[in-house]
Formats: sequence, structure tokens, C-alpha cells
Amino acid sequence: MARRGEHSREEIRQMALDAAETIVAREGYPGLSTRKVASAIRYTVGTLYLVFENLDDLTLQVNARTLDALYEWLRARQDKGNDPEQAIFALANAYVAYAEAETPRWSMLFEYAVQENAQPEWYLNKLGRVFGLVEAALAPLSADALETQRIARVLWASVHGICLLKIRQRLTLAGNQDAEAMTRMLVSHFLRGLRQGQKFSPPNPV
Repeated sequence: MARRGEHSREEIRQMALDAAETIVAREGYPGLSTRKVASAIRYTVGTLYLVFENLDDLTLQVNARTLDALYEWLRARQDKGNDPEQAIFALANAYVAYAEAETPRWSMLFEYAVQENAQPEWYLNKLGRVFGLVEAALAPLSADALETQRIARVLWASVHGICLLKIRQRLTLAGNQDAEAMTRMLVSHFLRGLRQGQKFSPPNPV
């Protein structure tokens, strides 16, 4: 094992996050443990707990890096034209492509269960930044910022569903349709409703 003084706290943190990402890429989220991370960086589990509160903290930090990577991936592939439909479709295709390229990391975003009210503000900001790309594409169709935010999340939940079927090879449940064609249909029909002035309203609580 390495001696604690060989690296600074921040260096240990970065080494641990890098190691955790490698473990997740190889074994998936179920394979992640503080013991494996500590062994990979040649430090003790005790030293790891001087940097992270617990495994939940480490997992959240890894997911935060994934959100940053996803944001940059989507931003680099967004369509900056004036057509909201094409802009959303480009983001949707890029989202599916990221899920295919980085399946274990992408999957861990949803496999790691944490109550929404327990997510720290800095993490919610990273999540909001990803949704912000969708909201910006939808902005020409709605003058209300809160409504646009709601629309973006409902639409993306549907895109995510198609993406999940593709990643898990369950497109037969949708008649074995092509994921890209399904996404095109979803976005086209969804935005057509918005263009026709059908104001989005969340259901009233029971």
C-alpha cells in the first residue's frame, strides 16, 4: 500500500474517481466498492474515507463526472439551427449514442438510487445543465420558462425510455422498430402538439 503522504488529498480523490470509473466500465455499478477502489490506487479503505464520506458520496461524485461528460458530448453534437424539432432530434440521437458508447457509466446514473430531496445542490445544478440544452432547444415554442422546464423533462423521459429499450435490446417490445425512427416519431408528434398551442399542464394531484 502507498503511504498517505505520497499524494495530496485532491490527488487521492482524483485517483479514486478514475479508478472507480474504470471499475464501473469493467464490472458495472454492482461491481463498485470502496475496497476495490482502495486496492486499485494502493491505499487503505481508511484513507479513502478521509476523502469521501462513504460509498454513496464516491458514487455521487462519479455520477457527477458522468453528467459533465454527457453535457459536453451533447453540446458538441447539438444542432444550433432555428428548427426546434431538428435541434431536439439531434440531442436525442446524441443521447442514445452516448448511452451506447458509455453504457456502464450511463446506466449507473439511474441504477444508483438516491432520493431527489437528498441530492446536493451542486449535483442538481449539473443535472439541470444537461436539461438546459433541451430547454434551450424548446424555448422558441414556449414563452414560459417553468413550462419549458416541465416540457423538457417529460419529453426527455420518453426519449430515455426508447434509449433504454435499445440499450437493453428490448425493441421487440415496441414492434422491433428502429430506435432512431421511434425517436423521430416521438419528437415530431410531441412538438406538433406544442406548435398547435396545446399548453402543457401537469396532472392535478389526487
